[in-house]
Amino acid sequence: MPDIPKPLWTAEAIASATGGKLHGPDARVTGLTYNSREILPGDLFLALHGARDGHEFAPSAFAAGASLALVDRPVDGGPYVQVEDTLKGLEAMGIVARERARLRGAVTGSVGKTSVTQAIRAGLDLAGTSHGSIKSYNNHIGVPLTLSRMPQGTERAIFEIGMNHPGEIGPLSQLVQPHAACVTTVGPVHIEAFADGEAGVAREKGAIFEGLVPGGTAVINADDLYNDVVRQSAARAHAVVETFGTAAGNTARLLDFVADRSGAAVTAEVEGRRISYRLAQSGVHWGLNSLCVILMLRALDVSLDTALQALAAFQPLAGRGQTSQVPVAGGHFTLIDESYNANPLSMKAGFISLAGKSVGPGGRRVVVLTDMLELGEHSRALHEGLADAIQAAGLDLVHTAGPEMRRLHDILPARLRGLWCETGADLATRASELVRAGDVVMVKGSNGSKASLVAAALARLGERHGNAV
Repeated sequence: MPDIPKPLWTAEAIASATGGKLHGPDARVTGLTYNSREILPGDLFLALHGARDGHEFAPSAFAAGASLALVDRPVDGGPYVQVEDTLKGLEAMGIVARERARLRGAVTGSVGKTSVTQAIRAGLDLAGTSHGSIKSYNNHIGVPLTLSRMPQGTERAIFEIGMNHPGEIGPLSQLVQPHAACVTTVGPVHIEAFADGEAGVAREKGAIFEGLVPGGTAVINADDLYNDVVRQSAARAHAVVETFGTAAGNTARLLDFVADRSGAAVTAEVEGRRISYRLAQSGVHWGLNSLCVILMLRALDVSLDTALQALAAFQPLAGRGQTSQVPVAGGHFTLIDESYNANPLSMKAGFISLAGKSVGPGGRRVVVLTDMLELGEHSRALHEGLADAIQAAGLDLVHTAGPEMRRLHDILPARLRGLWCETGADLATRASELVRAGDVVMVKGSNGSKASLVAAALARLGERHGNAV
């Protein structure tokens, strides 16, 4: 017989946590979701208010197997707990559930927060019973949802916290109350929401320390231009500060990073102890990312040996550096899929990483770029500013898509200028014109500008010559 999932909640426990009233019999809850199309038997359906009122979908959620609903008005189809506000009810559940974890960590940053979060989770998994964010569940719904999904008996948990506007990160950190929190990087992401630009972004990222438990640890990237702003936030929280970077004096110092075909070899110092370890990641930014992971795991009572074991096995996430060999006429090309998201910092790091890749006979280092979004009035300068970084990296060819990338296309030297199309979808239809055997190709752009369509089209080129490997 299949294993029966252990209950996360009972209906009576949810009513107690939220101050709501149970209508109907007590029920066991083994999962939570606000999407009626994702319901599994035993789930709690959260009737949240968004573009559509979730209450409209309660009957279909019950029909799909939901055992209970959290609502702010009566619904048909099954038992429900009624509260004044369903989002506040979810937050109240999260507050109760957070105590199920002995140690909690939180991650934010302009670049790398999802990958760093999942790498930390890999270390927590090796160390004991763990829990954490899935996908990029890092906003006002994703954070309390992740908390509320935490099983009893969890030893350690890690939460990703993001933002689109000022004032979002602090309250989410206070909801989590982490024992350790980190800022991976600060850069021009969602910069249009901040009157003072990156300094404002740095203050917002530093707000992750507002929720630290007394004596909690703040892990900070000392190589960031605005690290002093982040440090001020840590000081206000009376945090124990640990830093990572390339200079002497950091808690963790990067000494060397050498990429190869299967990842990278790293040499570093942690509190003066020299260590060498392997990464399954080859992107140059993973030198510092790995030190951030090590310090966070250490603060969450995970040994260095376990941290290094996790890092050696942690593979790139979908759209965040996954690499494949795609067969084409005359051989194959290497596809690096960085299509999930992009900003000026991650673009420039990607160029440096691409520059270090070995090409095949007759091959080129090719970058395919779609628009970076949410840059506001800075967009033109930041897109045009990529030209210097591309030339400094010694790349061979640049294909672009989108109105903002047209600005970059127009100022590139003729020898670097590849195809430009109005949209990522248009460029995807010309995938066969973008590459040839021996090339190493990186695809990068903001999620909304459809870089993923180009990456998928390039991967499909292998279907005529055998599957990508």
